[in-house]
Amino acid sequence: MNRPLNFLMNQGWLELICRWVLGIVFIYASFHKIASPAKFAEVIYGYYLFPAGIIHLIAVILPFLEMFCGAAMLLGIYPRSAALILVALLLLFIGVLSFNLSRGLKFDCGCFSFDEKGANGAVIGLIVRDTLLLIMGWYVAGYRKIRKGCLRQTGSLTGAVIR
Repeated sequence: MNRPLNFLMNQGWLELICRWVLGIVFIYASFHKIASPAKFAEVIYGYYLFPAGIIHLIAVILPFLEMFCGAAMLLGIYPRSAALILVALLLLFIGVLSFNLSRGLKFDCGCFSFDEKGANGAVIGLIVRDTLLLIMGWYVAGYRKIRKGCLRQTGSLTGAVIR
C-alpha cells in the first residue's frame, strides 16, 4: 500500500467522523419512516420492484434497522457489524435507484421525507450521495486499529474499551 493511503487507513479521527456521519444520517432518515409506515409502504410500492406481500414488512423493518445501525455507529457498539449492514443497505439503495433511473421512472426516494419525486438529475445526486456514504461504510468496516469513542470494539468480551 502506498504511504498516503496507508496513512489515511490508520486515522482514528477519520474513522470516528465516518461513524458519526453514517450514524446521524441513518437515524435522521429513519424518523419519518417510523412515524408513518403506511406512507413509506406507498413509497416502496412506487419503486415497482417488490412483491406486494412483503412491502409492508419492508416498510416496518427497514426504518428500525436504519435507526439501530445508526445508533450503533454513533455509540460505537459493534461498529464493524453495523457498518457492514449499512453497506449492504446502501448497495441495495444504489441498485434500486440505478435500476429505476434506467427505466426512466419518476419516483419518490423516501430517503429523508416523502413526496420527493425527482428528475433524473436528482436521482443521480442521490446515487452520488449514497456512493459517498458507501465509501464511508467500507472505511469503517475495514478499519483495523483501536477505535476512538467506542463502547464496544469487537464481538469479544475483552474488546469492551472506551478510548
